[in-house]
Amino acid sequence: MTLGALDPARLQSLTDFAYIVAIACFILSLKWLSSPATARRGVLIGEIGAAVAVVTTFFNPELVRFQWVLIALLAGAIIGIPLGLVQMTAVPQRTAMSHAFGALAAAVIGIAEYYMRIPRIDKFEMVEIAAEVIIGSLSFTGSLIAAGKLQEWLPQRPIVYKGQNYVSFAVLGAAVLAALILVFHPTAPAVFPAMVVISLLFGVMLVTPIGGADMPTVIALLNSYVGLTAALLGFVLNSKVLVVAGALDGSSGFILAVIMCKAMNRSFTNVLFGAFGQLQVTARGAQEERTVHTATPEEAAAILAAANTVLVVPGYGMAVAQAQHKVRELLDVLTRKGVDVKFGIHPVAGRMPGHMNVLLAEADVPYDRLVEMDAANSEMPQTDVALVVGANDVTNPAAKTDQGSPIYGMPIIEVDHARTVMVIKRSLNPGFAGIDNPLYYEDKTLMLFGDAKAFVSNIVKELSGGGE
Repeated sequence: MTLGALDPARLQSLTDFAYIVAIACFILSLKWLSSPATARRGVLIGEIGAAVAVVTTFFNPELVRFQWVLIALLAGAIIGIPLGLVQMTAVPQRTAMSHAFGALAAAVIGIAEYYMRIPRIDKFEMVEIAAEVIIGSLSFTGSLIAAGKLQEWLPQRPIVYKGQNYVSFAVLGAAVLAALILVFHPTAPAVFPAMVVISLLFGVMLVTPIGGADMPTVIALLNSYVGLTAALLGFVLNSKVLVVAGALDGSSGFILAVIMCKAMNRSFTNVLFGAFGQLQVTARGAQEERTVHTATPEEAAAILAAANTVLVVPGYGMAVAQAQHKVRELLDVLTRKGVDVKFGIHPVAGRMPGHMNVLLAEADVPYDRLVEMDAANSEMPQTDVALVVGANDVTNPAAKTDQGSPIYGMPIIEVDHARTVMVIKRSLNPGFAGIDNPLYYEDKTLMLFGDAKAFVSNIVKELSGGGE
């Protein structure tokens, strides 16, 4: 006897109410996640909503053997807990892997539904399943490629060839054509497996040409695709909670991707098909002929101690070096010396939306110390020292001055307007986008070569040893 057999009418009312509670939790979660001050609350209420939805599903009258679901939950927890305990540097690729797993689950369920309903499937059901499987499959492989690029298992630069976009559109067109055939001939042999394989291939072709500088937008866009897949799966399974949750995820991911594109002053088509981030060989060759000014930790500490205002601009280099805690120590020691320290956050700094905010929050940097790009730029001319910690592309003045640069027109944090600029970086090599930065050769710029964590630690030691 199953739980679903107990008073079906009353049980259905209770499960419907529980699903409404879960949906309300998802809406509140999305609302609270929009602000750093309430983000923790948003995560918690989202987790509660997911737990309510999962537990309620066990009371579904259609669930005959929930033991298999428990086994799947246990297996997922065994795999998921270690995946969740990654360092902050791995959060972007961890997020991409989550997208991949979610998309794969949706695609597999859609495939199972197709074979369960054949040959009694009608045209509308076939449209639902085909759309869900196509988007789920391409999101799965696309997310895997994104994770591979972020983990640097795959080349971070765009992999392009002549006519690539035409080939990609042809592959997508083939998947859509297969879906149309299935709508009118759902039992056509080999067409459904061909549609799945073609969709998987298109996911690879979609993300492979995209460079590292566009990863924040790609992560948001893949999140949108997975949400759309979940919503379509909700239609396939007649699950209202899946429809709403997927729609929330898909729409919020799309809006976030739009914000990312706006932050880079670029369009979706340019992100998806522009092959942005190809290495500029000529610029790299010219950099060796220019002179850079360097400074030691002792010299950098002296400059910071003499400043009235300091604006720190973090980038992915800070994440790689795990320097956020040392940066927090620098904030503390400078504040004790009467220096006004703020953090300028570029919307696409790092490799996923909000990456820098998360890193600084982990180090307990107060929210009121963080300023957005526009506010940072308005204060920059009055800033004594702009300290760039592992950021490259988001501070590159070529975005405003060089019309031939791939990033021309992209809004940046204008650290070159500060009185003094100090850049902590391992070398003069271009950033993740593969674009040289002329900021490093300006007279007002001091290059602090070395590991960000070690260099900031040495600065803190010098400042602490110098007295209060």
